[in-house]
Amino acid sequence: MAGSTTAERGERQQESSGPPPAGRFRPPRLRTIVVLAVTLVVAGAGTVWLLYGSDWLRVGQVSVSGTRVLTPEHVREAAEVPVGAPLISVDTDAIASRLRQKLPRIDVVDVERSWPRGIDLKVTERTPVLLVQKGGKFVEVDDEGVRFAMVSRAPKGVPALELSLSRADSRAASLRRFGEDRLVREAVTVAGDVPAAVARVTRTVKVRSYDDISLELNGGRTVAWGSSETGAAKARALTALMKAAPGARHFDVSVPTAPASSAS
Repeated sequence: MAGSTTAERGERQQESSGPPPAGRFRPPRLRTIVVLAVTLVVAGAGTVWLLYGSDWLRVGQVSVSGTRVLTPEHVREAAEVPVGAPLISVDTDAIASRLRQKLPRIDVVDVERSWPRGIDLKVTERTPVLLVQKGGKFVEVDDEGVRFAMVSRAPKGVPALELSLSRADSRAASLRRFGEDRLVREAVTVAGDVPAAVARVTRTVKVRSYDDISLELNGGRTVAWGSSETGAAKARALTALMKAAPGARHFDVSVPTAPASSAS
């Protein structure tokens, strides 16, 4: 009996010398879950109140930048920013859409929230490259051919666009084929390709047909440009031609590989 007792003690010692049993997983107490849930609800409610109910984050200022012809007052009026509304609820896309619709002079507009109480309107106005005379006023045309504004006084340094398309000949056929808007865009392309030194003295861009576009310069000089195609080559040819014949009155670069000039 003493022997069996000794064996039992040995077994118990072997069992006690092994690794301790793993601890059991204890789920969080109900009280802890309730506390966490209440904390999240309170934090969420506080955030919602701060964004929508607090006076600290409401629109109180509308700033405008980038205007040249337009005034900040015109832009603010057209934007219709809801002053006093929660800043988070302001529809910036709707404001930008209103500005482009009401003020076609605006080319690009960025509407941004300026926390905690501001809306920033950053506008880029269109720049006229040609003018179309209409009655006693002038329609401004930008570098994309968009007619965006009518002004009573012609801006300095912007050439006039003359569309001589009323004849019942090939010019009228060109108008029917391409349409007036397309021909205006062709004239805009030509105006953009003309060398800077020539552009500064260009008074009129005349369009008789798609491939008959010419320039009238200061001093009665003229340039036969042709179509808007190969504009870069025509610009180089015109620059070289004017240097070679500074006293010429008429220049023809409609075929840039064979430019010509004459004194009369």
